[in-house]
Order: sequence, then C-alpha cells, then structure tokens
Amino acid sequence: MTRIIATLLLILGVTAVNAQKQFDCTPEWVQKIEKIAPAKAEVQPQKTRKVLIFDRFTGFDHWVIPHTTQVIKVLGQKTGAYEVRITKDVFCFEKNNLQNYDAVVLNSACSIGPRRDLILDCLDIDTSMDDEEKKAKAAELEANLINFVKKGGGLMVTHGAIVMQNNSMPFSEMVGGSFDYHPRQQEISLELCDPNHPLAKAFEGKPFVHVDEPYLFNKAYDQKNFKPLLYMDTDKLEGKRKPIEENIRYVSWIKKHGKGRVFYVSPSHNAQSFEDEHLLKFYLDGAQYVLGDLKCDDSPIDL
Repeated sequence: MTRIIATLLLILGVTAVNAQKQFDCTPEWVQKIEKIAPAKAEVQPQKTRKVLIFDRFTGFDHWVIPHTTQVIKVLGQKTGAYEVRITKDVFCFEKNNLQNYDAVVLNSACSIGPRRDLILDCLDIDTSMDDEEKKAKAAELEANLINFVKKGGGLMVTHGAIVMQNNSMPFSEMVGGSFDYHPRQQEISLELCDPNHPLAKAFEGKPFVHVDEPYLFNKAYDQKNFKPLLYMDTDKLEGKRKPIEENIRYVSWIKKHGKGRVFYVSPSHNAQSFEDEHLLKFYLDGAQYVLGDLKCDDSPIDL
C-alpha cells in the first residue's frame, strides 16, 4: 500500500510540473507585473519609439497570449522605452501602416496546420476576394513584413509566433528558424550562451529554470545564422519523439536581417514565468535591441 501511495504522489507531482494552472489576465495580475517589472530601461531612447503588437492566432490557442501582450505593454509604459498599439487585424501588415512603427511584435501568432499560413488563414473569411486573390494578398502582406525588417525595422517573435508562416522559407530565414515540434511541458533549465552578453545581463549569470514547452526548430535554424542567447540540453528532456543528435538546442536568439533586427524568444508558454523579474528584463532588453536602442553583438555564431 505504501508503494502504491508513493507512486500516486509521484504521478501527481509530475502532472503538476507538466501542466501549470491557467488563469485569466486580470487587472490584479497586470498590477503584480507592474510592481516587479524593471523601473528603467537600459537605454533611454532619443525619440518616441512605436511598437505594433500583433496577437491573433488561428491555430493553437496559447492561453498566455493576453498576458504576454500586457507584459510587453507594461514594460514600455513603466520605463518609457516605447509606446504600443495592439491589433488582431492582418491588414496591419500593409506597407503604409508598417511605416508608422519602429518594431513589430508577433505574439504567439500560431497558424493552422498543415498549411501553416496565418495570413492566408485570416484572409479565408474575406468574401470580397476569390482564392487566387487571397493567395496573392497573403503573399504581399508577408513580403511587406519581411521588407519592413530588411529596410531597418525591428521584429520580436514570442513563443508560438515562429509557427505563423511556418512553411515559408523567407519567413524562416528572417526569424532564424521554423517550428518542428515540442515534447510535453516540463521543467527546463535554460542556460546562458554567453553570460557576459548584454542581453544575458537580465539573468545575472544564472540559468532560467521554469516550466515550458521545449521548442525544437528546423528549416533556417540549421543555418544558425544568429547570435544565440539561451539554450537547453536535450539530453535532459523527457518525451522526445526520437533521439536528438545535437544536445545543445537554442531557444532564444538575436540576428540581423538586412538592415533590421530580430529577437526570437521561446519562453514562455505559461504566464507564471513572467512573475520572475529576470524574464521581464530579458523581454525589455530584447525589445530595446530590435528598436535599435540597445546596441550589442548580434553576429552569427561560428559553426
């Protein structure tokens, strides 16, 4: 009987770790984040920075989306680093609209498989266009976003937003990779690639340990044309579909794309992770990097 009870407790413990409790993004939770968020930014911008947050999804509904949007908003408001506008309108990627912003945040904008084209998913409900017109418009809007970055704009991609245009190689090359799959949620220790890098400063030389989906990437990720910031040891992961040859897999990085800058950050699937001041600062510093205010080494790693 003692052995049975111990086994049940172990199972319950694993379940608790693998699935964190979901909760609404309430004003009280936002106030909690406001209190622990950084009081000032690393760099005070010379002019008002404007950030567009796109947080529409058509595929998997990440419960953390509204929390992440509010986190990014709070970080800008509290420090004066930037102003935000929030939208779910896919036509925000029109050229004349993008020119109003210094950076775009794609917040867990996950698309439907197997097509994996969120922009086209959104246009599917537009009855004013036929199928060919929708495809052409979707390609145009995606190209607008890519060109916005190439010409000097900033792009921050959080968690599931790497799936947004997952079958598009130009999008993958801009972001630094595409989504492959993830094992089940579990406690992950995210290690610092270079503790002395300005964007690693947020973690004060220590790993960031939290419960998350351990994302694995493909396509442009294989080129590793980025400066990695955080990595996980896949030898420690549970629930892998198959053995992984590279035990070091990156989950956050920065990179140049043309004249622009990109910050990809996989953490987090769970809002609880934002209750750690270290992750909040990491988000803020990453946002300042894509805005062009926080200068740092973003050269690709030497393979």
